[in-house]
Amino acid sequence: MTGWLDALIQGVLLGGLYALFAAGLSLMFGVMRLVNLAHGDIIVLAAFAILVVAGKLGLDPFVAVALAAPILFVIGFALQHVLLNRTLGRDLLPPLLVTFGLSIIIQNGLLQIFSADSQRLRSGAIETASIPLGGGIAIGVVPLLTLLSAIAVIVVLNMIFYRTPIGRAFRATSDDLEVAELMGIDISRIFATAMGLAFVVIAIAALYLGLRANFDPTIGPARLLYAFEAVIIGGLGSFWGTLAGGVVLGLAQTIGARIDPEWQILAGHLAFLVVLALRPRGLFPRAQD
Repeated sequence: MTGWLDALIQGVLLGGLYALFAAGLSLMFGVMRLVNLAHGDIIVLAAFAILVVAGKLGLDPFVAVALAAPILFVIGFALQHVLLNRTLGRDLLPPLLVTFGLSIIIQNGLLQIFSADSQRLRSGAIETASIPLGGGIAIGVVPLLTLLSAIAVIVVLNMIFYRTPIGRAFRATSDDLEVAELMGIDISRIFATAMGLAFVVIAIAALYLGLRANFDPTIGPARLLYAFEAVIIGGLGSFWGTLAGGVVLGLAQTIGARIDPEWQILAGHLAFLVVLALRPRGLFPRAQD
């Protein structure tokens, strides 16, 4: 019984990481209807950026991410403003092709610079610290911080979306692009701002990716897959749904691993297929928010 309870707790904590992976993707789709195939590789790129900042300046990764986040915001803003805005339109194929090409460029660029060796962010004793809950069950401090950070990110994104002028512009462009343009909203700038904000969320996801596991230039597609599954399980464009989707995916994987270690990844994919079959729009689609 203790083993199953531990699996449930670890599944919820793992879901926090998947929710962080998915939050930026949900933001991009919610505002721009952009399916970014380079999302996982951008997470890995951000992890390497934090690694470089931490290494060059001798900083803890938690401090390094605070310095890397503004840089990533500028990169995201420029990428959307200069490149991706040109691909958006009624045809979904151009952004898919461009972001697929961007994924290949990022992977090969990272391989050239950092080689295929795996890396990890180091933050001292906190990496192995845990909080005992009794009964032989303990939760790691870093996984707990991951979940709390995911909740904080979702809360902040909801506050931005529903309580700020830029959030109203986000919702207006998402609901009706043509009417938003007629109302004088600068669509190009709004999209670029949304992408910059998504890159800040990506920086937070990259921090916990690097603290919880090794990473290398080739793991981006797997992170993209987990992010997609969490977004679709939760409901496209719903931030709280994204958190729920991440938790469902995490629980499915840890329960699957409890049954048989070889079933961990498969169980997550099966949970995704079951939700997709029963609720094609996800558990909490945006229209129900």
